[in-house]
Amino acid sequence: MAAGRLKHVTTTETAGQAGAHHDPRPTDAPRPDRTEETAPEYVLPLVVRLERDAPPGRTDALEAAARAVLVLLSDERALGTGEWAQAVHGWQDSRIRKVVRRARGAEWRRAAALPGITVTGREAEVRVFPPVPLDGWPKDLARLQVSGTELADPQAPGEPAAGTPVLWLNPALEMSAGKAMAQAGHGAQLAWWALSAADREAWRAAGFPLTVRTAQPAAWAGLAGGGLPVVRDAGFTEIAPGSCTVVADHPALRGTALPAGR
Repeated sequence: MAAGRLKHVTTTETAGQAGAHHDPRPTDAPRPDRTEETAPEYVLPLVVRLERDAPPGRTDALEAAARAVLVLLSDERALGTGEWAQAVHGWQDSRIRKVVRRARGAEWRRAAALPGITVTGREAEVRVFPPVPLDGWPKDLARLQVSGTELADPQAPGEPAAGTPVLWLNPALEMSAGKAMAQAGHGAQLAWWALSAADREAWRAAGFPLTVRTAQPAAWAGLAGGGLPVVRDAGFTEIAPGSCTVVADHPALRGTALPAGR
């Protein structure tokens, strides 16, 4: 999909669940036959490891969640006739709902035994699973808690490295860590869809480098109105309806490439 085709996605959230109403997938994405009335609604589960004595930093967890979404979207099991492809296609054909839950100890070990992909950050561990029907969660995921995912950064994040994709958070909004992880995942997914096939492959080959940062207040209006992919929230939880939560700023969407070796 050419840059500029997709600028806004409206998300709906209830009880920690995030979704996006859209039809902005790359033109090469399969489109299964479905109707909104008969097709099952899918949700993408993400689980963050939250050990009591060693929680990850907030920004580290947000970045790991965003990369986890990208890793799943590009995994061979999610493409073509792969084992996860039908669920992924059904999920993308409706709303890109994401639910972030937390686990520790035996809960994490049970979750890690289910089919999925674990993405690690500096300390964070986030496992992403193929989409599941909204009312058909595996029991070892359904029992995990949604609320209480509160994290802090041990120190203020530094400036993003030059040329690195950035998911800019709205500085005027306060979001729980779980909600912000879901929103960062939305932003990464919108960037992925907005890129050309060649740019998506280059990003994947580089290991999906990205950063999540809160924008400076003076810069936010220019970011949100600059033609980059923007996530807008419907306002069911935490924030007001219509709020922009994330701007996905990838170098290729500004006509530049990722630096070699990143």
